[in-house]
Amino acid sequence: MHTFNIPTTAIAAVTLLSALPAVQASLYLKSSPVVQVDAKNFDRVINRSNYTSVVEFYAPWCGHCQNLKPAYEKAAKNLDGLARVAAVNCDEDENKQLCSAMGVKGFPTLKTVRPGKGKKGKPVVEDYNGPRTAKGIVDTVVDKINNHVKRVTDKEIDTFLSSDNDTAKAILFTEKGTTSALLKSIAIDFLDVITVAQIRDKETKANQIFGIKSYPTLVLLPGGDKESLLYDGELKKDDMVKFLSQAGQPNPDSTGLKSNGGKKAEKKTEKKDKKASSKSTESSSKTTETEPESPGITEAPERPVEVAPPIPAITEADQLTKECLNRKSHTCVLAFVPSTHGETAEKALSSLAELALKHVHGQRHLFPFFEVHTDNEAAASVFKSLELSREIEIVAVNGKRGWWRHYEGDYSLETVESWIDAIRLGEGSKKKLPEGVIGEVVEETTTKEEPAETVEVKVEESVEVEVETDTETPTEGTEPTPEATPAKEREHEEL
Repeated sequence: MHTFNIPTTAIAAVTLLSALPAVQASLYLKSSPVVQVDAKNFDRVINRSNYTSVVEFYAPWCGHCQNLKPAYEKAAKNLDGLARVAAVNCDEDENKQLCSAMGVKGFPTLKTVRPGKGKKGKPVVEDYNGPRTAKGIVDTVVDKINNHVKRVTDKEIDTFLSSDNDTAKAILFTEKGTTSALLKSIAIDFLDVITVAQIRDKETKANQIFGIKSYPTLVLLPGGDKESLLYDGELKKDDMVKFLSQAGQPNPDSTGLKSNGGKKAEKKTEKKDKKASSKSTESSSKTTETEPESPGITEAPERPVEVAPPIPAITEADQLTKECLNRKSHTCVLAFVPSTHGETAEKALSSLAELALKHVHGQRHLFPFFEVHTDNEAAASVFKSLELSREIEIVAVNGKRGWWRHYEGDYSLETVESWIDAIRLGEGSKKKLPEGVIGEVVEETTTKEEPAETVEVKVEESVEVEVETDTETPTEGTEPTPEATPAKEREHEEL
């Protein structure tokens, strides 16, 4: 037997190399609840989805990305069936142009993507700046799920039942005034297939029509002359989808929400895409390295299309006073909308966001716009004092000069812009602010927030994320949450 003398330096080199992570290795396993997306399918899986998504852009070697992984996977488990939780490996060569187009400058970068209006509407992309915890991610994404559920009252029940008689309808009778994330996701599953509605227990006429005596109760109207069907199971997503499928099949997009298992359902679509993209793949192999082609982006512009960021939201009464309703505050525009938004609210907020972005590009000073939810205390006293009554209201206020103006038009961009321009130019009449609207700014006091033990998703049934304190609280070597660290120190690993 021959003995080989291997230099010590060689052994050390081999040991070091074996300890290094594999080049471009994915951070998430195939069994992970996080959906792995790349440049080839990003447009189909994320941009063209009916569902709200949260996407992490990461690099496997990034320490902050590795620290985020447990919380991100926990959020994915609790959003399963409600929204898509995805990740893109920016270390892969094929994904680098996509990451650049999405404005990724460091890792991890999280963005939420919400479907636009209509089938051809551009998706709304927003930076996620909340806590890097399962609770923070779940709360933010649930709040951004589009609401296609109709709220029907006694006055509207006859019209609702008689319209589109051939189209199937599903009605949830409930004691709750808000629409759950579960019902929103059901409406998205069956978008353009089954009209999903919600009726409160206090709507006596509508409840008597169907003989509803207990809540929640789900009723399916298959359409035409078919008898209505009463659901007697638990309010769980899979069981409800199976029941409603008697009247029509859910959209294929909904099957892709089941983490990476959804890829099985996507294979059929991928086969069609492969034929269409085979020619573009051949041509892309001939392009130079300085001009890579991304087959997953419909229009591969040299720089990303800028999406108007949403206007800031005010959720607390003290915050509203501090920003706009004190004796030193200048002009503010306040959009009072329900927290569940809806089509009209989205139209109003979108118009204001577009105007704000337009003035930024034009380098023109413009007073701030704020979104205020009508279902919290921040809006109640203002609504009463100004005698506002519509579901969606826009007002301009100036605390320093004591005046306000009421917007009464539709919510199209052109009409809202005309109203804003009139305020900028000092045109039109102003009303005097009533007594009690202007308040005193309360000095903020710092309080130590107790660590959250559970993450609760607002659905009809109880869905919880058990958040262990040691995984939610930043530890040594992990990236601190935005609230705990000044902006200058809150840096992530650069590209």
